[in-house]
Amino acid sequence: MPTNRRVTDEGEQPARVTHTDLESAILRDSPSLSGAELARTAEISTEQAKRLWRALGFPEHADDVVAYLPSDARAISTLLGVMAQGVLDDDMAVNMTRALGQTMARLAEWEVTALVQRVEQLHEDGAADEAGGVPGSRVGSALQLVEDLSEPFEELLIYAWRRHLAAAAARIEALAADDEDLHTVELTVGFADIVGFTALSNTLTEERIGDLVELFEMRCADVVAAQRGRVIKSIGDSVLFVNDDPLRAYDTAEGIINVIGRDPRMPDVRVGLASGSVVLRLGDVFGPPVNMAARLTNVARRNRIITDEATSRLLPADQFETRRMAARPVRGFGIVEPVAVRRH
Repeated sequence: MPTNRRVTDEGEQPARVTHTDLESAILRDSPSLSGAELARTAEISTEQAKRLWRALGFPEHADDVVAYLPSDARAISTLLGVMAQGVLDDDMAVNMTRALGQTMARLAEWEVTALVQRVEQLHEDGAADEAGGVPGSRVGSALQLVEDLSEPFEELLIYAWRRHLAAAAARIEALAADDEDLHTVELTVGFADIVGFTALSNTLTEERIGDLVELFEMRCADVVAAQRGRVIKSIGDSVLFVNDDPLRAYDTAEGIINVIGRDPRMPDVRVGLASGSVVLRLGDVFGPPVNMAARLTNVARRNRIITDEATSRLLPADQFETRRMAARPVRGFGIVEPVAVRRH
């Protein structure tokens, strides 16, 4: 790993890297533009520049504060070029920028959190070798990791994006072939959550809570993918997923219970399923089935699957046993009769 060097009375010595070095290594540049200069370079107003910067998820700075990179201006110019061609209008550009910013922010946090253990290991190894001239700081270890992983991870990022883009385009094409609204589709929505997570988290260390949530999300994602569904979002102790096949959605729910609730090392889970028309927008889903699936988890018993009536009717009668539960008020839906479902 290349290091800065400083000259002392004892001769040239390796200098410890700083957080600024780490930031520069990741960004491959250093701030040199103020907000006003960024706007002039990108040939837009300062208010437009601030709007796009906020959409990416970053706090804006005063116009005279040097906080932006030349690459920031190039990125904005690229986006403006696409808008000039008529591919995107202003609002759509901001919405896509916001979606990109939120996605990349979560990915970055996830990546850094996952790599912390490796950074600690490299730091310990570096500290052990410090007498030989290797700086033993955590920042130095993180810098080494960035240098080792940047290029291959960027290639993987583009590859994964293209694969998911192709899959999303195929779903849209299927809707168009059926002359359906490209933003509205019939889906089964599933909501799985950990039972008593708040009370449980009060008894665990922060590290153990993090490990539990990570394992929960990972196992749920594996089950959803195996059943050709999609995870829409994870919210710590819960996962929202969708599937265009209600039978596969049930298999997903059953699979989540098997890999989480039936594992004695993991907490119990509850899963709610609801079917109907949902709106697809910016990677998220909206509509009554989404809300219903979430509400049903409050009704479900531990390690059980509860559905709405629409989902129960879509499941093959010769494979499933259904039992109507007592009618009860469900927030936003009035009086509802949930349906307990299980295979024969």
